[in-house]
Amino acid sequence: MSQVKPKQPAAVITSEAQALSVAHALAAQFRPESSLRDRERQLPDTQLQALFASGLGAITVPAAFGGAAVSSVVVAQIIAILSEADAAIGQIPQNHFYALEVLRVNGSASQQRRLYREVLDGVHLGNALAEFRTPAAHHRSTSVLPQGDGFLLQGQKFYATGAIWADRIPTAARDGDGKEQLVFVPREQAGVSVTDDWSGFGQRTTGSGTVIFEAVIIDPQDIVPFQSAFERPTAVGPFAQIMHAAIDQGIARAAFSEMLDFIRTKARPWPDAGVERAADDPLLIDRVGQMAARLQAGEALLEDAGEAVDTAQREPDAQRVAHASIQVAAARAWTTECALEAANLLFELSGTRSALREHNFDRHWRNARTHTLHDPVRWKYPLIGDYILNGTLPPRRGTI
Repeated sequence: MSQVKPKQPAAVITSEAQALSVAHALAAQFRPESSLRDRERQLPDTQLQALFASGLGAITVPAAFGGAAVSSVVVAQIIAILSEADAAIGQIPQNHFYALEVLRVNGSASQQRRLYREVLDGVHLGNALAEFRTPAAHHRSTSVLPQGDGFLLQGQKFYATGAIWADRIPTAARDGDGKEQLVFVPREQAGVSVTDDWSGFGQRTTGSGTVIFEAVIIDPQDIVPFQSAFERPTAVGPFAQIMHAAIDQGIARAAFSEMLDFIRTKARPWPDAGVERAADDPLLIDRVGQMAARLQAGEALLEDAGEAVDTAQREPDAQRVAHASIQVAAARAWTTECALEAANLLFELSGTRSALREHNFDRHWRNARTHTLHDPVRWKYPLIGDYILNGTLPPRRGTI
């Protein structure tokens, strides 16, 4: 069976309090040059090395396998903390934790022991899920088929966030029966090529490029069932989505914080405001208060959603999983709108100086606009409404 070693050993995190403390310390390191990295498209190589050496990558490993087994509430808080400091860095662990959740619900005991051990040692998981060549977002043409004593992986993936830094690249592929599997592909396996061709105008440094698999030999022990995680009630979908909601909350907080700093230090009052400082303008104060309330509501929605996910993970029946999906969908819809609103408000209140190169305030809007297209909000409200009005359970998939 394949064994992968991390680029560097990882520290051990043993509690939720320690995980949050480490996240805050890393955020303080990442924040000062986040604007520069976005502006110059400097990939966060050293920052990600620090992130996975810190032990944060192993915080969802179950206690039975030596991990801290932190709650979904805390995972969301950590993703938001990192995303507030640098939205691109905050997005990269999402797929890592998603793959670990699939491993938790569908991996064999031997797969869990081996792969969890790698992650505890500091192995970073990327992703290769999305494809352009299929008629729908959830369809896959990449295949993993028997060959000799192993399997052969063939296909091409896009939006492979974090793959260029990964030690393993969990990859969605169809087997000979058309069933979807998650293949934990070693990054350095022959036939694997990762191209940094992501050119989005937001989330510019997520490394969301192309991955091509050309006759890649796969160890059978690296194949974990994927499709069956959605054929029965599991929390895989809402767990994936709460992290996306947390990314948007982090972006909203970053835009709001930058707006407050600008108002306090650089903004000039409107001519008719009748005040000497912009911070004393009653209309501006009103807008700030409204946005602060919306951000606080986002925190509460994330916490409620995280508790629902935790319950669904412990007791995964159809009703609890559906409830978690709806709670997360509500949080995701809200944080989508808050991220866009906070970034727009930063533009509105800082004026044309928002576009100055040294400010780079537009990165928050670009990041929000780009990331919120991931499983867009227009998918959320109809599912919430149908559940509330008619009791219709939402579909089980990774996008809800």
